[in-house]
Amino acid sequence: MHDIKTIRENPAAFDASIARRGLSPQAESLIALDAKRRAAQAEFDATQGKRNTLSKEIGAAKAKKDEARANALMAEVGELKDRLSALETEQKQHEVALADALSRIPNLPAADVPDGLDENANQELRRHGTPRAFAFKPKEHFDLGEGLGLMDFEAGIKLAGARFTVMRGQLARLSRALGQFMLDLHTTEFGYSETIVPLLVNDDTAFGTGQLPKFGDDLFRTTTGYWMIPTAEVPLTNLARDVIIDESQLPWRLTALTPCFRSEAGAAGRDTRGMIRQHQFEKVELVSITRPEDSEAEHERMTAAAETVLKRLGLPFRTMLLCAGDMGGAARKTYDIEVWLPGQDRYREISSCSNCGDWQARRMNARCRVPGEKGTRFVHTLNGSGLAVGRTLIAVLENYQQEDGSIAVPDALLPYTGGLKKIEKAA
Repeated sequence: MHDIKTIRENPAAFDASIARRGLSPQAESLIALDAKRRAAQAEFDATQGKRNTLSKEIGAAKAKKDEARANALMAEVGELKDRLSALETEQKQHEVALADALSRIPNLPAADVPDGLDENANQELRRHGTPRAFAFKPKEHFDLGEGLGLMDFEAGIKLAGARFTVMRGQLARLSRALGQFMLDLHTTEFGYSETIVPLLVNDDTAFGTGQLPKFGDDLFRTTTGYWMIPTAEVPLTNLARDVIIDESQLPWRLTALTPCFRSEAGAAGRDTRGMIRQHQFEKVELVSITRPEDSEAEHERMTAAAETVLKRLGLPFRTMLLCAGDMGGAARKTYDIEVWLPGQDRYREISSCSNCGDWQARRMNARCRVPGEKGTRFVHTLNGSGLAVGRTLIAVLENYQQEDGSIAVPDALLPYTGGLKKIEKAA
């Protein structure tokens, strides 16, 4: 959500910022909506003032026993009451229209975010690790999983439909091990607080983080009106909704391992085979709530936490700074971490870490206050994948595959697999 006062004060700067997102100028239309709202409010206030004045005059007329004057004034007050009701409705309509228009505009890119409208303008910041040189042609994860007899796409289709997968035995255990490893790393080394959150949320919660009203088609909705979470970012961030946080308690650092549900409405024909793009997947989410002046440093810290998962697993990756047009709508700055997949012979996204500034906080009315002071200000919110469990499993399968089709288990996961060092074909 944007501050209409800021847009009024500098409309050209606002239009220049959203142009970096590929959007046409909108400041003029927003200011026009705001002008209607303010005009209705001004007339309401003036009419209310007049009504109050006349009400006092009625009392004076009655005190003088001037019934004719009192009756005339009461008739006028009655008319003003009807006008006030109409103005209140009009003002509310303009207020809703303005809020709806503002809520559909994405966050403004930070000054150091590169220009560009798609992934071709993203900037590579760094690489870690060297892709393994195979003595054989590496396979993709779906061939490896099916070859092991532990990854069943046909069963997923039978049970639910396309973009669902059934995993069994040692592969299911490896997936569980990855999630537990990530949670332990983030809670013990990076100070995130493990949290269990609802997997179903209401409209206000989906609105708070920016899924509604614009991206409802990307979500699954129940017949009773709940939304299935696309990521734990949604409930975790909304824990700060309508809360005034003592700044001495910040930052909040929260993490959760949850199933996530996405309709993949715009992904027709993309990654249709395998587990890259699923309707249901697991992810360890990282969320931070900070003071405004701390969010940039927190963004770097969060990204380092996500990178550490890949470093411990021995998986090569690169970190990208996304351009203005490739970021999610809520973000003002985003780092994507891309893991090397030898079966595909390319890097693929495995984590997105975003600083949302106060954009979500304004939608949620999430504020902070210095102890002992009266004034409040909006917090800054950040979120990141730490990591997507399914995609990390894919990366482990492809990078640790052996020529016989078995998978070596990374050393970091051995405490979570009961010492299982290799995943082999099911008997």
